[in-house]
Amino acid sequence: MAKQNVSEQFVDILARAGVKRLYGVVGDSLNPVVDAIRRNPDIDWIQVRHEEAAAFAAGAEAQITGELAACAGSCGPGNLHLINGLYDAHRSMAPVLALASHIPSGEIGLGYFQETHPELLFQECSHYNEMISNPQQMPRLLQTAIQHAVGRGGVAVVSMPGDVASQPAPEKSIEHALVTSRPTVRPGDAEIEKLCRMVDEAKRVTLFCGSGTAGAHAEVMEFAERVKAPVGHALRGKEWIQYDNPYDVGMSGLLGYGAAYEATNECDLLILLGTDFPYNAFLPTDVKIVQVDVRPEHLGRRSKLDLAVWGDVRETLRCLTPRVKAKSDRKFLDRMLKKHADALEGVISAYTRKVDKHVPIHPEYVASVLDELADEDAVFTVDTGMCNVWAARYLTPNGKRRVIGSFSHGSMANALPQAIGAQFTDRNRQVVSMSGDGGFTMLMGDFLTLVQYNLPVKVILFNNSSLGMVELEMLVAGLPSFGTTNKNPDFAAVARASGAYGVRVEKPKQLESALRDAFKHKGPALVDVVTDPNALSIPPKISADMVTGFALSASKIVLDGGVGRMVQMARSNLRNVPRL
Repeated sequence: MAKQNVSEQFVDILARAGVKRLYGVVGDSLNPVVDAIRRNPDIDWIQVRHEEAAAFAAGAEAQITGELAACAGSCGPGNLHLINGLYDAHRSMAPVLALASHIPSGEIGLGYFQETHPELLFQECSHYNEMISNPQQMPRLLQTAIQHAVGRGGVAVVSMPGDVASQPAPEKSIEHALVTSRPTVRPGDAEIEKLCRMVDEAKRVTLFCGSGTAGAHAEVMEFAERVKAPVGHALRGKEWIQYDNPYDVGMSGLLGYGAAYEATNECDLLILLGTDFPYNAFLPTDVKIVQVDVRPEHLGRRSKLDLAVWGDVRETLRCLTPRVKAKSDRKFLDRMLKKHADALEGVISAYTRKVDKHVPIHPEYVASVLDELADEDAVFTVDTGMCNVWAARYLTPNGKRRVIGSFSHGSMANALPQAIGAQFTDRNRQVVSMSGDGGFTMLMGDFLTLVQYNLPVKVILFNNSSLGMVELEMLVAGLPSFGTTNKNPDFAAVARASGAYGVRVEKPKQLESALRDAFKHKGPALVDVVTDPNALSIPPKISADMVTGFALSASKIVLDGGVGRMVQMARSNLRNVPRL
């Protein structure tokens, strides 16, 4: 058997760690690794048009599967393009291994063509960032990087000069079993007992849930029933906690709706479950707060805590629920449920009033119809900006659907490349990219990746020819909108010219049939929906100190925003509230 070189060994270890594909753009120093992939049947090379898309795609794949995903960039500018997508993956706790190929090892530090310093560039967006400068570092360095990405949840970066990649791999190198999954973390008995006492002493308990409640839906519902607690959520917690939830009071934050703000501010005890909710101004300052999180560095960095609990949400609640005293008083819960239903009833008029006749089309209407027509297990990728608002308010979670966006990093242009990564995990699962025209055009070149691999992603383009969220920020700050208008082509024609299915929708009556036809199409499709640029949204509760750039009042062109099928859920939950 021929002796392996470093590249072949590198690729073998990735495959053994469960990596199915490597996203990137070929070139110079990366070529030895790509050639090793060409000859390895266990891993595929996915050619994208921009390395930023490669990192976003890998991050989305990791979020869908919960397993390690990988991306790569060639030396200098190539791997530099990875950085934005890696920031997003890292802040989303997605296990991603990034290969930053490097210039020839003998030229490092001498100002060589395309020279950068990856070990400095990626320091802030990774748990591990080291260079293989000698073949003897393989495979231990790569195995260590993989274990950082998987074990800590985030990005690990390995940089490797092209000449090192071509050298023979060391003989009798030490390989060991790889960590490919994370354990659960149970809090200590002392913390459980303290939390139990606090819950028993509180008359009004509220739960506020984030993405850390993934896999803990049943435990959260059981605990909420035992202590009669309203349950609110952050945007990243929506898909995990809102469905089948008779205690739901909506979402807090800049995209919030319903009674979540009141529930978190009017309780005696607020329990933050698996959330690193960034907007501390929405959190109360005069109630007791407990935070439960598997990442200890998250504890207490948003608000002053009365108790910090280091643990997995599911395991923590499994320990806690049997120990707390069951509460019988539902007054606080029922009052919050009624407030929630009333709040939703109060905003549906903006969506229901002649919306099926409004031209340009209300984006709320598009999101609502999309929610009704999409598959029960669809994956939605959502662009940052107004698409976040429509996803938060109109996509109905059910425990099977997934919603992925740049919810922590807040990058533009994330939805299309994330859809690429999501679709590669399962070609038969419906993947829908909710793209804004600003985000779509930023990485529009990777629409061709859909065509090249015949990925059946459906791009629903909310085309208002503007950067809508930025316009809103300017508007409520008293500034005239400037630099926010886009001059766009007919994107459906662009899609057709690229070899994909494309249709343009300018009237509401065309929308449903256009979406149905796109969903039936077996390959990539784009639906270019011309939407109302004046359809903007603000949170239901906001004050001047909550976020820079927002104000207490809104212009007449700012809509309250509808809430889709959530009003039906709120009405259903009210069945348990006694008539007054």
